[in-house]
Amino acid sequence: MHLEGSCHCRAVTFSLESHEPAPYQCCYCSICRKTQGGGGYLINLGGDATTLRVEGREHVRVYQALREREGKPVPSAHERHFCGKCGSHLWAFNSRWPHLLHPVAGAIDTPLPTPAERVHMMVGSKAPWIEVEVGSPVAGHPNDVCFAEYPGKSLADWHREHGFAAG
Repeated sequence: MHLEGSCHCRAVTFSLESHEPAPYQCCYCSICRKTQGGGGYLINLGGDATTLRVEGREHVRVYQALREREGKPVPSAHERHFCGKCGSHLWAFNSRWPHLLHPVAGAIDTPLPTPAERVHMMVGSKAPWIEVEVGSPVAGHPNDVCFAEYPGKSLADWHREHGFAAG
C-alpha cells in the first residue's frame, strides 16, 4: 500500500510503500508516550525504507533516546525522525533493520485499514493515569490483547495472519 504523510505544519511531507499498514499495535513505553503524546501510546506501521521519499528533508531532525547500560547512558539505535519546525513525530528507523522504516500512524494522511483488534504492548511501562481499553466493544475492538512488554509476533507476522500482507 502506498502511504503519504506529513507533519502538522506541512514543512515535511513524505511517502513510502507499506506491507504493514494496519494501525493495530499501541506502544505504551515511556519513549513512545512522551514523543507522541496521543492517548498515552504510539502506533507505528511497517514500511519499506528503500521507498521513502521526503520533501522538506532539511526540516527533519533525529532524536535517539538514551538507555542505561552498565550504569551509563547510551544512545538507542532506534532513531525517531520528527519535524524541527512543529515537532511532529514522523517515522522511526533502526540501523539493525535497514530495509524497515516505521511511519507513525498519526502522521499518515492516506486512509488506513481498520484492524479488527488492537495489540497493546509495553503496558507494564504505561503511566499510572492511563486506562487501557482492552476488549471494549464500545471502542470497536472486542478482540484486543495486552502484553506487559513486546508481543511475540512481528508487524509482518500479524499482518499476514490478519490478511493485510502478502506471503
